[in-house]
Amino acid sequence: MIEVETLHHVSVAVTELGRARQFYGDILGLPEIPRPPFDFAGAWYRVGDRQLHLIVHPDTRTVRGTTEIDSRDGHYGLRVRSYRQAVEYLDARGVPHRDKPRNKTPWPQIYLTDPDGNV
Repeated sequence: MIEVETLHHVSVAVTELGRARQFYGDILGLPEIPRPPFDFAGAWYRVGDRQLHLIVHPDTRTVRGTTEIDSRDGHYGLRVRSYRQAVEYLDARGVPHRDKPRNKTPWPQIYLTDPDGNV
């Protein structure tokens, strides 16, 4: 079993970062927090003890009918107790996923889609 500990972040795809920053930072008053130097634009905000990630992705879409999982699509993150056990669990059940054990964030990542293609 995968033991979910908490919701870590929610990611929202945006097309214009300046307009999005004005809304989330200026209008909603969310504090912007440091973000790793990804090769695409975006911004991260603190929401209580959780995070909101804005990702600039001009061709936003939900994956439908493909096997490609795009980590830049809108998604939410769940923190699990064990990355290894989660990967083994998904593998054992034949659930397609994209693993990123080493990346620019300080935590390993696993991307998968629900039956409707939501990442």
